[in-house]
Amino acid sequence: MENLDLKQMSAMVDIIAEEKGLPKEVVLGVIEQAIAAAWRKDNGDREMNVRATLNTKTGEADVYVAREVIEDEIAYNPSTEIPLKEAGKDAKIGDIIEEKFTVKDFGRVAAMTAKQVVIQRLRDAENDAVLSEYEDKIGSVVTGTVSRVEPKIVRIDLGRANGIMPKSEQIDGEYYTVGSRIKVYIKNIERSEKGAQLILSRGCAEFVEYLFRQEVPELDNGTVEIKGIAREAGRRTKIAVTSTIPGVDPVGTFVGGRGIRVQAVMNEIGEREKIDIVTWSDNASEYIREALSPAEIIKVEISDKKAKVLVSEDQQSIAIGKQGQNVRLASKLTGYDIDIELSKATPKKKKQNVEDSLLSALEEETEE
Repeated sequence: MENLDLKQMSAMVDIIAEEKGLPKEVVLGVIEQAIAAAWRKDNGDREMNVRATLNTKTGEADVYVAREVIEDEIAYNPSTEIPLKEAGKDAKIGDIIEEKFTVKDFGRVAAMTAKQVVIQRLRDAENDAVLSEYEDKIGSVVTGTVSRVEPKIVRIDLGRANGIMPKSEQIDGEYYTVGSRIKVYIKNIERSEKGAQLILSRGCAEFVEYLFRQEVPELDNGTVEIKGIAREAGRRTKIAVTSTIPGVDPVGTFVGGRGIRVQAVMNEIGEREKIDIVTWSDNASEYIREALSPAEIIKVEISDKKAKVLVSEDQQSIAIGKQGQNVRLASKLTGYDIDIELSKATPKKKKQNVEDSLLSALEEETEE
């Protein structure tokens, strides 16, 4: 085989496996895929379903082309289908049969194709193996170094592995510079045909929860609990907390003396993002009141998963929040569709102009 020695590749399986830290079966599989790709390049087309086997002891390889058995005398694709009359006595329509070919040599282009496949597939396999080590770290926070900043993603170097932080997982308004060290939440490992990718986040609610767990030791011993978090990264976070021991103030526990605990979290996510810590309640009406903090609520009317909240005129804008943020986060936190309405029980205050005020004062003096 020109420029691609099968016997040499067979002997290299163990060496490559050791160097890359990969199982021997994975390396062998990569080489067999390369042989199949090279054979397809010389003898067939892209549509062919080809697999190859390599005997590492003899250095010999065989290729198998799979085709589906179809009815006779109908149009078919010879790359993937074979008529029943050509398939053999025992074949049935719908069967998959394989035709065996012995690999002897390849042309220069096919050999180059095989080499490229080996290099790329080994790189992918090595990346998958490294990322597999991070499976157990999903849901934790690690420190990485910003290696590249692109319009839609930030690439983070974690040491052995690299991850990406998409725009949707970034903190709104936060700027990232190459070489800076930042904490990131390992959210997921996405696998596709192009390979595996480590997805990192600073904008998810879980990141804030993890930071609080580092600052509030009472979470570990069960004295207090986090019941829910709603977040719009870079703007505002609402977190509902409760205590399991009577007399323990859950909100105060999270805030800490002189606000030291909540301040530590804000130092990490940025001062621009406000954090509302509210008391959770199993009473839906009370929970919704707390969630809409700092607004003062007159009445909450609940129907199914919808809540009509009545407020006074001076509390309406507070309850809704800037661009609807307060009510939106409260709705996400509680799971209720919240509608803010002006209470009819609180009529608008009558405004007196300056002339009316002076007239009233003069009348009072005259009466005296």
